This record gives sequence, C-alpha cells and structure tokens, in this order.
Amino acid sequence: MKKIVFLLLSLLSFQLIQAQDKEYVQSVNQWHQMRIDYLKKPDGWLNLEGLFWLHKGRNSFGSNSMVDCHYDNKDFPALLGSFIYEGDSVIWENGKTDAIEIDHVKAALGKSYNVFDEKGKESLMDWKQFSWVVIKREDKVGIRFRNLKAKSLLNFKGIDRFPIQSKWYIKAKLVQPAQDFLMITNVLGQTVSSKNAGKLLFEIEGKSFSLDVIDENGPTLFIVFADQSSGKTTYGAGRFIDIPKPDKDGNTEIDFNNAYNPPCAFTPFATCPLPPKQNRLPISIEAGEKNYGHH
Repeated sequence: MKKIVFLLLSLLSFQLIQAQDKEYVQSVNQWHQMRIDYLKKPDGWLNLEGLFWLHKGRNSFGSNSMVDCHYDNKDFPALLGSFIYEGDSVIWENGKTDAIEIDHVKAALGKSYNVFDEKGKESLMDWKQFSWVVIKREDKVGIRFRNLKAKSLLNFKGIDRFPIQSKWYIKAKLVQPAQDFLMITNVLGQTVSSKNAGKLLFEIEGKSFSLDVIDENGPTLFIVFADQSSGKTTYGAGRFIDIPKPDKDGNTEIDFNNAYNPPCAFTPFATCPLPPKQNRLPISIEAGEKNYGHH
C-alpha cells in the first residue's frame, strides 16, 4: 500500500514538474517573440542601412558618389540636402527639389531646421520609406539611417536558439560594487563609463562564476558577456542579458535562455558595447540566441 502511495505521489510530482517546465518554456518563447517583434519595428535593428559620421561644417547627403554622406541607392535623390554641424548643434538644410518630413511635419523646400542639439533636440526625419536621426557617441556625431523596406528586414526569418533548458535559469546574488563605474569599450574603440550595479555571483554545475552588471536606470539591470561559445555557435563579440533588480538582500536571478544578440549581429551600422575582460566566462553557455551569421 505504501509503495502504491509513493508511486502515486511520485507521478503527481513528475506531472507537476512537467507542467511547470511547460509553463516556463512558454514564458521564454513569449519573451523571444516579443524580441522578434521589436527587431522588426521601424525603430528596430533590421532596417538600418547607414551610419554617416559628420565632420564640422557642411555635410551633403544623397546618392551621388561625390556627397559627404553617400547612400548608394538608385531610388534615393542625388542630393537631398545638407547637415550643417557647428558647435553642439546640427542644422538640416532642405534641398530645393525633394521635401522631407521633420517630426512628421513637411519641411519647406530650401529652408533650414535645427534637428539636433545638446539640450535634447533629436528630430526624426523622413523621406518616402527612408528615415534618419542624428545620434551622438562621445565625441562623434552622425546620422543613423533606416530603410523601412530594407532587404535585411524583408528577408528576416528569425534567430536560431539553443533548446530551452531550465538548468540555465539560475538563482544569483548581487553584491555591492567596489567602484561606482565600469569602463566599457564599444565597437568604435571608445571607452565609456557605465554605472556599476555590482557583481553578480552564481553557480553552474557546482562551479562559481561572476559577472559585472550595468545599471542603465531602467526597470532591469544589464549584462554584456562572452563565453566559450562566442565566435563558434554564438556571436563572436558576445551577447546581452537583462536581469531583475535584486531584493533588499541582493537576491536575483539570471536566465541564460534569454541571452540575446547585440545589434551588431544584425547590422554593421550599430555601436555596440563589448564585454569587459572580467565578463568573459571560461565555460560554454549553450542557451539563448545563436549567432545570426551576417556580421
């Protein structure tokens, strides 16, 4: 009788674990679908087709090979206009033959508009299916350019992932940082300081590991990491992962099933941070997104 009861309890326990695992897999898949939906949005990473760094003064913009900001596309005007970069501002000087929209309002031909400054002005500019905005990366100011009908977007078929395994959902503890800032280098070779959230401590198969964590003042914390799969089955320059902010005792979790590729995996026109030396794990994390394969 006891043996039968034990077997029934074991079966119920197994069914409960199966149900929990199924619910967990569904939650990871839902997260991944939201990730795919974001990549395909107008402000996602799949439609980028240009990143033009400005020099001081006038920067002509068009498809003519002689302009400063050259976008090689036969459907784009030879000269659409010019960016005038002076001081901390960028002025758009509209061309005389093709009107664009600035923040969804049609701009007058031949007129000039302030589209970027240090006070927070960042105007969205559009012409047909193309859009662009001024960005700043430390001492560099440039134009991030999008084609909403880009082949990289239209041909996108999704991202390969490792099988979802609950073993990669790991309890962790965030300890106070030794210093307030982390120095992070990006693909442009610029090293910038990021707010240090602390050091994340966790175990994988009985071995202890740690990752430095960045606080971007959002609802979650951010990690840039690499591992032994980087450059093989996963993106060579590492991956990103977000974790919940810890409780008052520092308890949180890291779910490597939600590890995702940086924008640079999809486009050469992004400015991604690279993993610091201390965030290069000496093991292979076979979880989350695999290498997209284009860059």
